Amino acid sequence: MNAKLVMSSRPAAGAGRQRNAADPAGTPRIKTTVDAVTNSDSPAATSVANRYGTPKRAMSKRAKIIAVAVTLAVGLTWILWSVVAGNTGVEQKVISFKVVDPTLSTVDLTITKDPAATAQCAVQALNEQFAVVGWNILTVGANGADAGINSGHTTSVTASVRTTSLAVTVTVDNCWIEH
Repeated sequence: MNAKLVMSSRPAAGAGRQRNAADPAGTPRIKTTVDAVTNSDSPAATSVANRYGTPKRAMSKRAKIIAVAVTLAVGLTWILWSVVAGNTGVEQKVISFKVVDPTLSTVDLTITKDPAATAQCAVQALNEQFAVVGWNILTVGANGADAGINSGHTTSVTASVRTTSLAVTVTVDNCWIEH
């Protein structure tokens, strides 16, 4: 669908019928079809619409409301999933680490969990390019109320990680409660 504009103009003086100054409405008009995109009546004017297509219509109000509602629903679902899935019941904190030699690194960390639960943590050693050069799973068993601090909720542990090359850091990748 090409946008066309119909323009009319009066003929030049002396062309066609004589103009009557008292009756300007009685003079004939010349109608010309002009392409609204290029302001010309040449065949090239329609080539723009043929090449690029007609302009797209804007989204309706109903479609905009549906799009916003779907976006909000997806966002809320993602936030809830992040909160629920991210809560493993275990908190860990790396206190220090030591690179013993190119084949061994150690890490001191604290684990906070339910005293009756058994937790596992994936400990990894990384090299200068942040590639994993060592990995180990640390298991922290159930505590009594007198073990550790905070009535048995927080326990300090040391983990060893065998490495394939020199590590520059040791981190805890993830911790979870063993079921």
